[in-house]
Amino acid sequence: MTDSAVQRVQRKPRADGERSRRTILGAAAKLATIEGLEGLSIGRLAAHIGMSKSGLYAHFGSKEELQLATIETASEIFSADVVAPAEQAPTPLAKIEALCEQFLSHVERRVFPGGCFFASAAAEFDTHPGAVKERIADFQRDWTDLLVQLVREAQAAGELRDEDPHQLAFELNGYLLMANTAFLLHSNAQAITRARNAVAARLALSQTTT
Repeated sequence: MTDSAVQRVQRKPRADGERSRRTILGAAAKLATIEGLEGLSIGRLAAHIGMSKSGLYAHFGSKEELQLATIETASEIFSADVVAPAEQAPTPLAKIEALCEQFLSHVERRVFPGGCFFASAAAEFDTHPGAVKERIADFQRDWTDLLVQLVREAQAAGELRDEDPHQLAFELNGYLLMANTAFLLHSNAQAITRARNAVAARLALSQTTT
């Protein structure tokens, strides 16, 4: 067998294994928003996706490893669905508006059946110290920092008046999280509409007059 043939044979199992891992973690992220990360045992996930426990153990050696890998997958999904589209907006203020809209659309379209993955995970782990809580906190911190940075850029560009960027980001995030909670509790799209209106009104209040 030639060297190139050997490489092709070796590459296929690795590629198959990576596809299998992505499939598992995609299912895990969705399941976690319904049953929680603590409910995400290897046995429960194996039953959910119709896979053997031994097959899952080949990918994840422990429950915590599975939880952390699931968080990373959820972060990638959120970034692709919410953050990346907003980055295409032409101005800092337009990026803020797009981020808020993409978040609300993300919840409304039920990308995760239990709403925002990180809102769910934060509520579950906020009083449970450890690596899982720290990774969730890192995500939340990065999300807030992104909003704060865009507010500062919009202020520097003369689109928003001078005020505490952290306060404005906090208020916008509050609208988004309340919409997520109300939408899940009541299965009513009115919560999303109210959040859209609240975001628009708050940003209008902060815009500079021309």
